[in-house]
Amino acid sequence: MTLFVVLALISALVTFGLSMLVYRLAHRYKLYPKIRARDVHTRPTPRLGGIAMFLGIVAAFGVAWLISAQFPPLKIIFDDPAQILAILGGALLIVLIGVADDIWDLDWMTKLAGQFLAAGLIAWKGVQVYALPLGGVTAIGSSWISLIITVFAIVLVMNAINFIDGLDGLVAGVALIANGVFFLYTYLLVQQTSPSNYFNLASLIAALLVGACVGFLPLNWHPARLFMGDAGALLIGLLMATSAIAVTTQVSPASPSLVSAELMPAFIPIILPFAVLLVPLLDFSLAVFRRLRAGKSPFSADRKHLHHRLLDMGHSHLHAVLIFYGWTAVASIGCALFFILPAYFGLPAWWAAVFLVLGLIACTAVTLAPLSKRKALEAASQAAAPDSPDAAATAPFDPLDEASEAFDDLDAVPSMANTAENQTHKDQS
Repeated sequence: MTLFVVLALISALVTFGLSMLVYRLAHRYKLYPKIRARDVHTRPTPRLGGIAMFLGIVAAFGVAWLISAQFPPLKIIFDDPAQILAILGGALLIVLIGVADDIWDLDWMTKLAGQFLAAGLIAWKGVQVYALPLGGVTAIGSSWISLIITVFAIVLVMNAINFIDGLDGLVAGVALIANGVFFLYTYLLVQQTSPSNYFNLASLIAALLVGACVGFLPLNWHPARLFMGDAGALLIGLLMATSAIAVTTQVSPASPSLVSAELMPAFIPIILPFAVLLVPLLDFSLAVFRRLRAGKSPFSADRKHLHHRLLDMGHSHLHAVLIFYGWTAVASIGCALFFILPAYFGLPAWWAAVFLVLGLIACTAVTLAPLSKRKALEAASQAAAPDSPDAAATAPFDPLDEASEAFDDLDAVPSMANTAENQTHKDQS
């Protein structure tokens, strides 16, 4: 565990230092695009933070390789250097595609082709879904099916992560939480299934991603000074998918630790990767459905993502980001507890179910809170006398009033007291 933490720290420090360098160079040479109609920020901001994240991860991989001779358990990860080189090669390709898109705005077909090439390179060199630990049943028997599933899974996760990259600190924070939980889970899982081989590729990738997100987040926190851009979002998606796939190659589907009387723990290796990606996959699915129904390309841009809808509901920028963090934490931690509580604390799995249910209820309540406030304002507006100050103050929230389109932000609405005072001054004049 200590060695993973040290490598994550190296990834964080290198990422932070290079992020500062990229930020200064981008402003010196004006390497930032114009603000688009769907953007939430209001000032030009560099989008090249993904370069710093990539180099931070590469640096940590390099240190891990250099010290692997002194740490035999770590050397196991580098027994097949072609696999590591394929992962880094695919990551480099996707970063180049992302940087080109951030600067020149590539068409969606070019970006998708690059994503398939990067995913294909990783799958070709052996990081594939060879077996699914579905309660002790191996579900994949064909190498071609394995390769196809792997490629499409990586491309799906890359786009899911990229789709939610719309608010300051959103992707970096969500990835930090998701990979933190996934690292802990893979580390403990491999200890259960292979006690003598607890260093594994999945845990290493997750740890380095956590480090990169920690190093990048200070410059990406609201108000952001640097964006990760498509390069960073696609890189995170590619490595998260690769980490999840790598765990299937190191956990035997027939392991006694997974095949137990409890059904849920046996399915956690499949459920948890989806749980940590709950928010991105949900947003991706809704966006694709919405665009196809409108007769548009599923990769066309719009301003109807989940984070946009949270802002439109009345949440502030920070509140919207924290809500995403909350949903990600509850889903990922809740699913991981189905494995951790019975295996390490001897507690029944239903405690994890209780945590998951209560957490989802709390997240739902916080997410929908502005709607209750808006409904109360609508009711007050419709109940107020037509010529009263209260009617003027709440008119923007009456859906039957044309003035309802005047305000999108709850904080922008003048208070009833201020409206009444202004009306008194007008009457006196």
